[in-house]
Amino acid sequence: MASSDIEGKKRLSKNKAIAAITIGNALEFFDFTVYGFMTSVIGKIFFPSMSAYNQLLLTVASFGVGFLMRPLGGIVIGAYADRAGRKKAMGLTITLMALGCVMMAFAPTPAQTGISAPLIIVAARLIQGFSAGGEVGASTTLLVEYASANERAYMGSWQIASQGLGVMVGALFSGLLVTVLSPTALQSWGWRLPFVAGLLIAPVGMFIRRQLDESGTVSVERAGRRDSPLKLVLRDHWQSVVLASLMFISGTVGVYVIAFYMPTFAARELGLPVQVGLWAGVLFGAVNFVLAPYSGRLADRFGRKPVIVWSRVLLIMVLFPGFHWLLAVPSPARLYTLVGVLSVLATTQTPALLVMLTEMFPKEVRATGLSFVYSTVVAVFSGFSPFVVTWLVHQSGNKLAPAWYLLGITVISAIVMLWIRDRTGETLDAADGADAIEHGSKSQGRKTGIA
Repeated sequence: MASSDIEGKKRLSKNKAIAAITIGNALEFFDFTVYGFMTSVIGKIFFPSMSAYNQLLLTVASFGVGFLMRPLGGIVIGAYADRAGRKKAMGLTITLMALGCVMMAFAPTPAQTGISAPLIIVAARLIQGFSAGGEVGASTTLLVEYASANERAYMGSWQIASQGLGVMVGALFSGLLVTVLSPTALQSWGWRLPFVAGLLIAPVGMFIRRQLDESGTVSVERAGRRDSPLKLVLRDHWQSVVLASLMFISGTVGVYVIAFYMPTFAARELGLPVQVGLWAGVLFGAVNFVLAPYSGRLADRFGRKPVIVWSRVLLIMVLFPGFHWLLAVPSPARLYTLVGVLSVLATTQTPALLVMLTEMFPKEVRATGLSFVYSTVVAVFSGFSPFVVTWLVHQSGNKLAPAWYLLGITVISAIVMLWIRDRTGETLDAADGADAIEHGSKSQGRKTGIA
């Protein structure tokens, strides 16, 4: 076969992988995140006897509950992806996300079944969280393994872009419902429509992912017959787990505060209409979807660390002036401007962070390591960020609490970068184990993602 034909086939496979994972992942994140945009409505329906503040707090806590299952989903589905293949794992996540969506779409209200109604909502969130915990590891691993050494960040960036697409469509759908429907219709049946639409995830997602080629199934012998992938990760790669987790906190917390808390902040603390906050979510998703591939290209060309560090420096410089400016004269234009700037700075660093995390683990445990770190960080820090910031603002009375929270997380994550090696342009899976853990000496330096 001519070299041009081979290159053409490779490009087609990569484009197919990008399309399949972007569409399927966007559908998953639409289903998972649309709940966050409907918190004010869901709170009134499922916690009717509570005060407005407690309704909000319980609803964002229910949003966070879904993240509690992410580590378990990351462990179970990540290990399944390392054993059975990335495609099978992604098929499983699609099925589970659809199940959770069915439960949300047809959940009874407390007026119909009493206390069991909010319990069904919580159960649905747990199932969706389990699914999302495994989705990121399996799909990102497949994307990165499809890539050449000089385009891994670009390929991995489509994981971030797909999440942005899902968030954008979820916020757009929710914003249209809030704008078009009356409050009575919205609380009666309108809030269910996004979840009904999300049921498309099963047939569409399954179809497009069956068209993919497996990026490489790891044999049981290679992965170890006696030791599970999680045991291998925690025993042999624990330093990478710790450093990768601390490195990744800033990226995920920033996303959840900007995308999911700012709409609530705009409505509750700034007194802006609910629709305004939802359109801010649309703006974040659009920036994420459009900018992520370009920031991936930047990380491939200039290195992971420079892109991450400079975006974080600029984020720290913008935080307090931006929030002071917004609070001085709250308006939709100022909210959109601040959210847009923060979205650009958050999106610029995230593809580099994700691929850097992926590069820290060898192939036989890559999906497990990535899933475990990502889902644990999201569960412990990011998923409950809206809850934590809501509580901080309420307790302190300080509307700058979101800026302080982001500042602290960003500084911690920036310091950790000193101990992590930038593997831009290196071979992902070298025979000598260049992707394992380094313990400090130069002879071991080729065995790690840590420098």
